[in-house]
Amino acid sequence: MFTLTIILIVLTGGVMAVWTSRHLMIIRQRKHGFVLTEDYQESRLGRSEAEAHLSTLKQKTGGHATAHLRPAGPDYNEQPRISVVVAAKDEADNIEQCVRTMLEQDYPNFEMIVANDRSTDDTARIVERIASEDKRLRLMNIEHLPEGWCGKNNAMQNAVADTDGEWICMIDADCQQTSARTLSVAISYAQETGADLLSILPNLEMRTFWENVAQPVCSGIMMIWFHPDKVNDPNKPHAYANGAFMLMKRSTYERIGTHEAVKDKVNEDMHMAYRVKSNGLNLRVVRNDGMSKVRMYTSLRETLRGWSRIFYGTFGTLKRLTISMMVLAVMGLLPYAAAVIGLSAAAAGVEPAGLFLALGLLGAAAAVMQVSVIWRFCPMIGAKSQIALTYPLGCVVGIVALVSAMTKLRRGAKITWRNTAYKKE
Repeated sequence: MFTLTIILIVLTGGVMAVWTSRHLMIIRQRKHGFVLTEDYQESRLGRSEAEAHLSTLKQKTGGHATAHLRPAGPDYNEQPRISVVVAAKDEADNIEQCVRTMLEQDYPNFEMIVANDRSTDDTARIVERIASEDKRLRLMNIEHLPEGWCGKNNAMQNAVADTDGEWICMIDADCQQTSARTLSVAISYAQETGADLLSILPNLEMRTFWENVAQPVCSGIMMIWFHPDKVNDPNKPHAYANGAFMLMKRSTYERIGTHEAVKDKVNEDMHMAYRVKSNGLNLRVVRNDGMSKVRMYTSLRETLRGWSRIFYGTFGTLKRLTISMMVLAVMGLLPYAAAVIGLSAAAAGVEPAGLFLALGLLGAAAAVMQVSVIWRFCPMIGAKSQIALTYPLGCVVGIVALVSAMTKLRRGAKITWRNTAYKKE
C-alpha cells in the first residue's frame, strides 16, 4: 500500500507539473503564436498600397468592390488561378452554405467544382440551382465507386482532373467561409511562406452539449501528436493537414501522386500531408480567426463514429492508439481519481493516512489546475469556458472513440462512412 501510494503521488505530481506548464504555453501562444486573420494582407501592406489595389479591384468588378473586398496582394494583376474542389455525399444540409460562402470570396480568379458522390438526397439539385446563377460553379456527378477507392478520394480525383487552376483548394462540404477574404488571404500567405501545401485549421462550431464536451478533447488528442509548430518545422517528421481547407500547388499534387496515391485511405488529408513533407516540400498548417468554420458532428453517436474513424485513419497502429488513450486517462482522469482515493482513505483513517492526505490534496490541486488551463484554452478554439468543468467527461468520450478505433485494426474489420462500407484487408 505504501509503495502504491508513493507511485500515485509521483504520477499525480507529474500531471500537476504538466498542467502548470500548459499555462505557460497559453501565455506564450497569446503573445507570440500566429493566427491567420482577414487583416493579414493589410498588415503586410501599407495603407496607401492597399487603397491602390482596392481601386484596381473596383475597376475589375464594375465598381462593386468595397473596403471589405481587398485584393489578394501586391501582384494582384497576376493572381494565379485557383480551382476550388469539394466532394459531397448526401450533404443537402450543408452544401448550399459551403458553396455560397466560397462564391462570395473577393478573390478575382477562381473556379469551383462540386463532385456529387452518389448522393441520394437533394445535394445535386441544390448545386445545379446555384450553378445556374454563377458560371464559376460546376457540378460533376459521380455514379460509380471503383474497387479499392474510398468515395471521397475518387470524387476528388475526378473533379481535380477536370480543373485547370495553378493552385487547388480542397474543402469539405460541411465547411463554411466566414470571411469574404479567406481565399485571398490563404493564397497570399501561401506565396509569402513558400508553402507547397497550406492547411488552414477551421474554427469548430459547437452547438449541443456533447459537441462542446467532446470536440475540444478529441481535437486536443490530435495536437499531442501534430502540434503546428512541429508540423511547420522542415527538420521534424510531423505531418498534418485538415481536409476542411487545403490549398496546394497543382505541381505538388501531381508530384505526390494525386489522390490515386492515397485512394484507399479514410484520412487522405493526413496521408497527403505526409507525402508532401516526405518529398521535401513545404508543408504549412495555421490556425485562423474569423475566416472559416466547420460543424463536424451534431450528436454523441456521430461524434464517436467520426472520431473513431479519424483516430484509426490518422494513427493506424495499436501503439499510437494505446499511448493516446493512456495519456488521456492519466492527464484527464488521474487527478480526480487521486483526489477521491486519497481524501476518502485519509478520512477513513487508512494507513499511511498522511500519505493518503497528501495524495488527495495533490489530486485536488491538479484537478483545479487542469480546469483553469482548459478554461483559458476553450475561447482559443471557439468553445465556452464553462465547458472546462466537463473535461473529464470529454476524456471518457475520447477514450471510447480510441478503443473503437482499436477494433478497426483487426483484419476484416469494416469502416462505414457516408453509407459506404470499407473493409480492411
